[in-house]
Amino acid sequence: MNRHIAFERLHNFRDLGGYRTEDGLMVRWGRLYRSDSLGKLAGEDWDRFLGLGVRTVIDLRYPWEIEGKGRVPEHASLAYRNLSIEHRPYDQASLGADVETGRYLADRFLEVAHDGVEELREALRTIAAPDSGPLVFHCASGKDRTGLLAALVLDLLGVPEDVIVEDFALTELATDRLIADWRAANPGREITWPGYGRAPAAIMRFFLADLRARHGSVRGYASELLGVDEELVAALRAGLLEPAVEPAPAP
Repeated sequence: MNRHIAFERLHNFRDLGGYRTEDGLMVRWGRLYRSDSLGKLAGEDWDRFLGLGVRTVIDLRYPWEIEGKGRVPEHASLAYRNLSIEHRPYDQASLGADVETGRYLADRFLEVAHDGVEELREALRTIAAPDSGPLVFHCASGKDRTGLLAALVLDLLGVPEDVIVEDFALTELATDRLIADWRAANPGREITWPGYGRAPAAIMRFFLADLRARHGSVRGYASELLGVDEELVAALRAGLLEPAVEPAPAP
């Protein structure tokens, strides 16, 4: 199954539908998307995006990233929120070759989970709002900040950890194009970190294990720090889940 929706300039736009929960339900298709920067939308890509019927965009980038790279174009049908969940900027491309990808990025994810509690809380409330969808959330590459929020949402919906990890690692299918974009935007510079643009499963496994070690579970973290209660979880499930449809038997 190919979750990537084809765009010319977007490389990591994915539908989070179709994932099964542990209690037998399924995430609705066409309701919740994750992406790299929507500031790249133009021309036929813009028309294709509008055709998805998206009503809400959550931009997880820093304001200075938006100022430099642009935001999703304004449109009467779109509500736009900038919720910058990362508070400690760093330059992945210039890291040393000795920096281990999985452990290093998992540590950055944990920082974001604790630094960005206000923005993450508001992002979850926005996703849970009954009139917000279809909704897309994104950062620059659609990998780290976007991957963290996707993991929180899927866990709160009851999607198994192995599936959450698999969803995160799907960014590997976009890595080459993300690297090409970086090189085009940074002439004269070279990427020194082999982990740039990569999304190995180890990152998400380490991160989820870290949340369990500190808070007992992802749900425990969300409850303790983000104020996620039964009402919010119920709203997420009501808006994003539906009965799973079994495939018809082969004739």
